[in-house]
Amino acid sequence: MYPADLKYTKDHEWLKVAADGTAVVGITHYAQDALGDVVFVDMPEIGETYNHGDEFGTVESVKTVSELYMPTGCEVLETNGDLEAHPEFVNEDPYGKGWMIKIKLVGDLAGDLMDAAAYQKLVSAEAH
Repeated sequence: MYPADLKYTKDHEWLKVAADGTAVVGITHYAQDALGDVVFVDMPEIGETYNHGDEFGTVESVKTVSELYMPTGCEVLETNGDLEAHPEFVNEDPYGKGWMIKIKLVGDLAGDLMDAAAYQKLVSAEAH
């Protein structure tokens, strides 16, 4: 259920790191399922820099508004403009069309990122 090539945070963001020092960030299937129907995604400006754990935007659903937290230190290179017109992509394809931002990594990856197996354990514990 959780792709093995991604890293995960306790706040339910995912990070797909590329060999060129960039990464793509989004929210997990678990997060989008808990939120319900996503109606708006507020994302950062291109060029902004963040530290690990900084809030970088919000996701609004029919149920609630949830903050997004940066999984590692970075500079924002790109945002997924398709989400303005189609926020439902976050629900339909959270690891594909529902990606949120592309970043340039600054420094080392955060030490608290989890692999898919560890994230599955976290989600299982939260579900009970």
